[in-house]
This record gives sequence, structure tokens and C-alpha cells, in this order.
Amino acid sequence: MGNIDQTAPLLVAQISDLHLFADERQDLLGWNTWASWEAILEHLEMAQSLPDLILLTGDLSQDETEGAYRRLAHRLTPLGIPTYWLPGNHDHVPTMQRTLNTPPIYADKVIERGGWKFLLLNTNVPGQVYGALSGDSLKWLDSSLTQTPVHQPVVIALHHPPFLVGSPWLDKSGLQNTSALLDILDRHPQVRLVLFGHIHQEFEHQRRGVSYLSTPSTCIQFMPQSTNFALDDARPGFRMIQLYPDGRFETLIHRVTFRQQLNFAAQGY
Repeated sequence: MGNIDQTAPLLVAQISDLHLFADERQDLLGWNTWASWEAILEHLEMAQSLPDLILLTGDLSQDETEGAYRRLAHRLTPLGIPTYWLPGNHDHVPTMQRTLNTPPIYADKVIERGGWKFLLLNTNVPGQVYGALSGDSLKWLDSSLTQTPVHQPVVIALHHPPFLVGSPWLDKSGLQNTSALLDILDRHPQVRLVLFGHIHQEFEHQRRGVSYLSTPSTCIQFMPQSTNFALDDARPGFRMIQLYPDGRFETLIHRVTFRQQLNFAAQGY
């Protein structure tokens, strides 16, 4: 047997904000979310290299039903790619825990792959659009990072953005206790990358050597820098990330050639 290449990167697909329904015919503001999700999967399947890991960063369902999650699992399972998830504000956590827990889909919130550690956070606040981290979650995060060797790079994933993104209507529904999160991250130099969703657009922010990145939604896109709710005509997509064992990473947004007639007059959803 040949030597294993220890410098090969771990290929991660961050996919977010699917907003799927139990009924595949149902639409969101005129957009069939199942159809664009299928386009995303077809794009993945046709890629030269399949991802080593799929990370779903919330709002997997729109209707919070067991049927939506089961259909999602049924479509992902044949890929055979280890898939991990965290909830968004449109998700129902107990139902997710009950249905999204059969390999290759895992409910684990601590993952170690390719020399990296992944810590997945729950910012879901039942009945609210905004997000928050509970006291227990913050203690768990701090403890997990304290136990991580200083040389091991870490990815933090959550649904809600821990920064203002320049859209007042979206900024009202971000993470409510950002300072508590940043206080912890600032104490742990292992953290290299923070991934999130919720804002349905590509976004990047640098802070104290840490990259904070969002990804487009697999369905509708929100207009960047908009004061009020506004849809964008950008195509659906996802983020691919190459993670190297020494803590370096490279990332690229992939968009699919898929369009539907949107209700651009919508004031929300």
C-alpha cells in the first residue's frame, strides 16, 4: 500500500437554508425549494471530487415537519457522504433529532476530520426569528475549546450571523448575544473559521485572524445591503471549503444554473 497523503485537504460542502416542505409541490414565494435542492445535489454528484463531508447550517425545512426531514434524509443517504446538521429558526429541533440520525446522516455536534475539529452550535429560539446561544451552549463551547490542543484548527458552525451584515431588516434577526460568543472565541486561537447561514447570500468578515463566512441559500436569495425585505435574482448555491491539516483553508462559492419566477413584490415570508 502507498503512503497516505497527509497534506491532502478535507473537502467540505456547506449547504444552508433549504426551506423544504413535506409536499414537494409546495413553493416559497413562487419558488419550488425541492427543485432547486435537486439542482444543487446534481451539481455535487457531477463534480470531479465529491465532498468528504456535508455541513447543513440550518433552515432545512420551512414547515418544520417530520415529512420534510425524512424526504431530505432519503435524498441524501444514497450519496454516502457523512452529513452533519444544526438547526435554524425555521427548524423543529426535536423532530430533527428524531429523524436525522441514521448514517450517513449524524446528529453529532463535535466532529474531528482531516486534522480539524468542528463544533456545531444551536442558536434556535423556539417561536423567534432571531437566534441566541443558551448559557449551557456557551459553557459547552468554552469547555470544548479548552480541551482542544492549541495546534488543532477549529471550525465553528451556527445558523445566525454573529455580525451585522448591512441589511437593517436582517440585522434585527441575527444572533442576539454575539458578545458572549466572541468573548469565548477570542480566548481560543484554535478557532480559524466560523460558518453560518440565515442571510441567504455570500458574506465574509475578518476579525482577529478568524474568517466569518456565510453561504447562499439553495433556494431564494436576499438582496445584499437592503433596508427592507428584498429578494435578489442571484442563483442558488453553496460553499465548498478545502481544509488543510496545518490550519489553512481555501473556499469557493458554487452556483447552479437554476431559475424560477419569484414574487419580487413579497414583503416577507
